[in-house]
Amino acid sequence: MKDSPSQPAALEELRATLAAPFEEGRAMPKSLYTSPEVLALEQERLFAREWVSAGRASRLAVPGDYLTMEIAGEPVIVLRDREGRLHALSNVCRHRMALLLEGEGNTRTITCPYHAWSYNLDGTLRGAPGMGRNAAFSREGIALPEIACQEWKGWIMLCLDPQTPPPSERLGALDDLIGHYRMEDYVELFHETFRWKTNWKVLGENFMESYHLPACHAGTIGGAVDLEEMTCPPGEEGFNYHWILKDETARLALAHDKNTWLTGEDRRKTWLVSIYPSLFITLTPGYFWYLSLTPVAPGEVDVLYGGGLAPEFLGETEAEENFTALKTLLDEVNMEDKACTEAVYRGLSSRLGAPGPLSHLERPNWDFARYILSRLTD
Repeated sequence: MKDSPSQPAALEELRATLAAPFEEGRAMPKSLYTSPEVLALEQERLFAREWVSAGRASRLAVPGDYLTMEIAGEPVIVLRDREGRLHALSNVCRHRMALLLEGEGNTRTITCPYHAWSYNLDGTLRGAPGMGRNAAFSREGIALPEIACQEWKGWIMLCLDPQTPPPSERLGALDDLIGHYRMEDYVELFHETFRWKTNWKVLGENFMESYHLPACHAGTIGGAVDLEEMTCPPGEEGFNYHWILKDETARLALAHDKNTWLTGEDRRKTWLVSIYPSLFITLTPGYFWYLSLTPVAPGEVDVLYGGGLAPEFLGETEAEENFTALKTLLDEVNMEDKACTEAVYRGLSSRLGAPGPLSHLERPNWDFARYILSRLTD
């Protein structure tokens, strides 16, 4: 683990903000979003130490399927080996440290594009041409460093820090809340990536609260939201959550007739779950969608965006038509969020902007701020 950056003064501002009770709570200070020093600390103490997600495990369906990503600036390959097991490996060659793979795809071996050193899918060295005259060279013991990788509820979860407890331990309370929805069985039907010009926390906070829905999403879903029916309980150590009750007009958000395990309000409840630091899931009885965030700069964030259906809906003759309509709506909602969150970041970068008081509907944002403070301070 690298030495952590020094503690920015912005954290003292945050500490002072959080000294008041939630009923008197205010938004986080501007510098928490705009400071390069804060982002450097977040990379080391959040993204390099916590579990982050590479999306759904079904992205890597067959042996040899791989994807690449960065975690706290560290290049990583995630792949499925010949026995069907998930691995996460360093994406840096053990010879002259060139990057090995880019994007995603399928491969039989990992071959360096620089000097053609090659590795098996478990990371062990397979071949090293031109090394026969180096008396000190031995293929034994040369392998790509492995990174902690687990499948949790259908998600690929990764962590650079081997000391971090597994997701099942940290998120046990979440299983108590939504385990009966059987999220692991939902089928991903799309995933895509894009970059937005906002801070990763602005986008995360936007997901956490539904207070913005009537205004920001006035053109799509805002009119169907009743803020009085929204519940925002205190969060847990590793996540926060709230839920919305949907009516009969949103069929895919309701439990299918074949779903016999959800009862009462659970059959029409939409959960919005924020798993710290950067996985945000909307889970309904019929579909799910998610964002997994990777900060690039204080005002830039890479977004993995995906979603799909509960398996009960897949066999219907109108399933494709229904999901196409849903995906169109989700894309429109996403574009509304893009406009709103990018506008927030422009405001954060202003001279005269200042954090204001929080609504009772922004309890998840308050809990997120407390999480940020707890992880970034000594």
